Amino acid sequence: MELHEHIQGRIADLRRLQYADGTWRFCFEGAPLTDCFMIMTLQALHKKEDRLMNRLTERIAGLQDANGAWKLYKDEQGGNLSATIGAYMALLMSGRFSKSDSNMRRAEDFIKARGGLARTHFMTKFMLALFGQYPYPKRLSLPMTIFLLPPSAPFSIYELSNYARIHLTPLIVCMNKRFVAEAEHVPDLSHLLGENPDWFKQDRVPFLDTLLKEGKQLASYPVKIHQKGYQAAEDFMLKRLEENGTLYSYASATFYMIYAMLALGYKEDAPVISQALQGLSTYFYETERGLHLQNSPSEVWDTALLSYALQEAGVPPQDPMITAANEYLLLRQHTKKGDWAVHAPKAEPGGWGFSDMNTFVPDNDDTSAALRAITRQASREAKYETAWKKGLNWLLQMQNKDGGWGAFEKGADNEWLTLLPIDNAEDAIIDSSTADITGRVLEFLGTYAGMNEKHRIVKRAVEFLVENQREDGSWYGKWGICYIYGTWAAVTGMRAAGVSANHPALQKAVRWLESIQHSDGGWGESCQSSEKKRFMPFSFSTPSQTAWAIDAIMAVKGKEASSVQRGAAFLLRQNELSETALTYPTGLGLPGGFYIRYHSYNHLFPLLALAHYMK
Repeated sequence: MELHEHIQGRIADLRRLQYADGTWRFCFEGAPLTDCFMIMTLQALHKKEDRLMNRLTERIAGLQDANGAWKLYKDEQGGNLSATIGAYMALLMSGRFSKSDSNMRRAEDFIKARGGLARTHFMTKFMLALFGQYPYPKRLSLPMTIFLLPPSAPFSIYELSNYARIHLTPLIVCMNKRFVAEAEHVPDLSHLLGENPDWFKQDRVPFLDTLLKEGKQLASYPVKIHQKGYQAAEDFMLKRLEENGTLYSYASATFYMIYAMLALGYKEDAPVISQALQGLSTYFYETERGLHLQNSPSEVWDTALLSYALQEAGVPPQDPMITAANEYLLLRQHTKKGDWAVHAPKAEPGGWGFSDMNTFVPDNDDTSAALRAITRQASREAKYETAWKKGLNWLLQMQNKDGGWGAFEKGADNEWLTLLPIDNAEDAIIDSSTADITGRVLEFLGTYAGMNEKHRIVKRAVEFLVENQREDGSWYGKWGICYIYGTWAAVTGMRAAGVSANHPALQKAVRWLESIQHSDGGWGESCQSSEKKRFMPFSFSTPSQTAWAIDAIMAVKGKEASSVQRGAAFLLRQNELSETALTYPTGLGLPGGFYIRYHSYNHLFPLLALAHYMK
């Protein structure tokens, strides 16, 4: 009875939290990077937004640790250099703080102790270079002719992941133009530069030299050709603006695009820049710590997964709450071809993106989530059946040659690109198959599309997972923290595909999960796992990671396993957890640079796991 009442309470809470348009709009809370960039951009565009500036600076300043640093997660050792430099720069540029303030002096001390600006992330150096506080690379100008290459060319921008492509395009424009914005209150940070300032990882510079030699032929083309390259880069960005003026719906890419347009000669009040700024303003969310600019709101992701979880918990598809959510999802199914069509020319549109405004960038995780949500209605109504079939066909077309699925596209997985000597090249430059996305797609295909391991597509995916299991029995998850997340996705996917519970890979995975269970019955994993590339335990348990773990173990051992019983009991005590446990980020964007606290996850995943337990 306690479990049933607990689940009903969660359902009632979600009913109250649903918006009139059928969505759930929880905060997608990331690093302070976006807030810092908003402050800098307002100053670069000479916008007098005093109230907004005050609110942003208040929250950023409030996040500073006693040692002067800013952290991206609670147990980050000492602090994060890039986040600290970004916050320090933004607060000074706001005009609300000066170098003589005690909190700014503490930040300076931390920056110096960590090696200064020279030791910061590649993208942070770019942010600093935009305001003349870090030198652009002396020996590097990437030939603009790269934007004239056909998609099939070895150096085509379509070899990059969509994340890299959309961020590097404006970066290359600014870098080649050596653009420096004229903004108010730009501080002189030369005293923080550090030793041997460079942009690249020295252990990989030989590869860069080889790449530059190969690019000399492109660079030797006439100036007119390079000018056409600038035009092609400009057109590339303009053709990917969403209705709200943002680039690919991402705040970070939109900021970069604004500076690229300024570098290309656009005026500060040009319509494309004004519309971009207006679009960004719709991404603000009021958190318990103050106003935060989301990098990309998560309406589709939250709504699709919550609709699915509620139905798993017994809410019928004809319930007005589910009907409203799924009607919204129908409206957000993509209808036009995006960059994904370059490597999948035979695929027709049918996927879903992450945010409300996203119409260019569908992804495999959101698509499988939306399809889960509408499956039950697809068997009853023609419009849902049509949407479901389109989504399924698109998803199947996105499978990579190795049998797995990446996040956004197929075929953007050339490993040689990870040798580029820039930070996070191995994490962001390509969009290779991952265990978490592959497992979640498999879980959908097996549970809701009736496809098992005898099917060629499913068989290849299972083989990919088995081949990529780690020695300890876990899998690495790229989009969640981290090994618990990846293992949950892989295990539930394989089981849904019909892989026997006695399969050695599954037995090994469960043994690993049970070996890391905490004494309180829960599970916890540190964000450090993403940086160390090995499991890093956390001293306390979190609701989402506990839900993932028991969901995986249940899929193999059933609900009677003592580890599952203890985990379920932990989730029933969720209201008693500390603020740290309830607010720890369990989503991952970029190791060491961008972690995500999905405000929906404490509602979503415990409900889903407990619903499966109740079944």
